[in-house]
Amino acid sequence: MGPDQHTPIELKRDCEATLIPSGEKLKLSQGDYVVVTQALGGSFTVTTEVGHLARIAVLDADALGLESTSEKEAPAEAGPFNLEKVMEKLQTVFDPEIPVNVVDLGLIYSCEALPLADGGHRVEIKMSMTAPGCGMGDVLKEDARAKVQAVPGVTDVNIEIVWEPAWNPSLMSDAARLQLGLL
Repeated sequence: MGPDQHTPIELKRDCEATLIPSGEKLKLSQGDYVVVTQALGGSFTVTTEVGHLARIAVLDADALGLESTSEKEAPAEAGPFNLEKVMEKLQTVFDPEIPVNVVDLGLIYSCEALPLADGGHRVEIKMSMTAPGCGMGDVLKEDARAKVQAVPGVTDVNIEIVWEPAWNPSLMSDAARLQLGLL
């Protein structure tokens, strides 16, 4: 069961957070109170006592008094390379402000696999952000890289943030538009 989205949680220890949408680092201190507004894709979006929106990484779940759901704790997947598995992993990367994954948001512009001489695959991804000024690009890019790297047969991941074409809501899946009340 996830955290109650209306109950303040007292931090059990100091932890680092990332301000949304600027991407600036922030230190939250033991004893501070936060309210979890989103717990998707292994990270937590919280509102701080002073009203900042921030993202806490899965590795700091214990600071919230929660158990880590880190994929690093899951058994390694086995099997042959499959590009569909890459897309499934990308569907576990969530925008910290919008409760929709980056695939359904339409932020993944291309995803290709190139076979390598060693038998592995290099995955090339072009992704965008919902706004050019979004400071969360590097955070989402690293989330995506780490998750795709865990797919069997992936030996290298290259993710490029692109701005052309500019993202717009028409790129979202019907499911995302329905979830956000845009249909």
